[in-house]
Amino acid sequence: MNVGYALIMLLAVSSGFLIAKITQRGLALSIWQRLGIGFGAFIGTMFGAKLPFLFESWGAFLSGATWFSNGKTILTGLVGGYLGVEVAKWALDIRAKTGDSFVVPVAVAIAIGRIGCFYAGCCYGQPTSLPWGVIFSSVDSQLRHPTQLYESIFHLTAAALFLWLGSRDLFSGNRVKLYLIGYAVYRFFTEWLRPEARIYAGVTGYQLGSLVIIALFVWLWIRDAASNQADPRSTSGTAPKKNCHL
Repeated sequence: MNVGYALIMLLAVSSGFLIAKITQRGLALSIWQRLGIGFGAFIGTMFGAKLPFLFESWGAFLSGATWFSNGKTILTGLVGGYLGVEVAKWALDIRAKTGDSFVVPVAVAIAIGRIGCFYAGCCYGQPTSLPWGVIFSSVDSQLRHPTQLYESIFHLTAAALFLWLGSRDLFSGNRVKLYLIGYAVYRFFTEWLRPEARIYAGVTGYQLGSLVIIALFVWLWIRDAASNQADPRSTSGTAPKKNCHL
């Protein structure tokens, strides 16, 4: 195992955990509810990150080889984490909105994790003549787009943006959806810089997945907005007073 890569990933996870403790202070949840949500997020993320490899080899997926390989993808991992949290909340009957509290810690963790990818020389980009191109000696001697650093900058920028939005209480209850939509849009366009297989109409599987994710979370946003309009108590947090007829 690459020790440097492992240490960077440990820093990424630790940073996300510590920031989450700060961003989730205002949530009225018990320790068991927090553990349940964390477990749901972990299981969902791990399953989601491995899901694309199901389509590469069904046999390897069933045998367990896929689960113990290095291959994983952040794109579907984030969606899996979101769904894992929702399942955990349903199972524990948690009604509080928790998604906003995950955005900044997750963005910071991924930003650090992508630096680990750069260090390890994985997830690199297409050859380029741009002055900031990098040679990844484990691949070849060509200058390539440091797509890992591009993505690290994206997530650090997202973390700063969502801190600002949170300080002004903007997009409350929908920040995680906005983050996932934004990342899917980012991945759709930056996939042109990555040497991934083109599977249909000149686009990659990750681009097709990005379009599905954008559509899914736009739909969830619209659905939640309609639900909040139908039930004002879901946004105010208080039930309307009952008239007493004595």
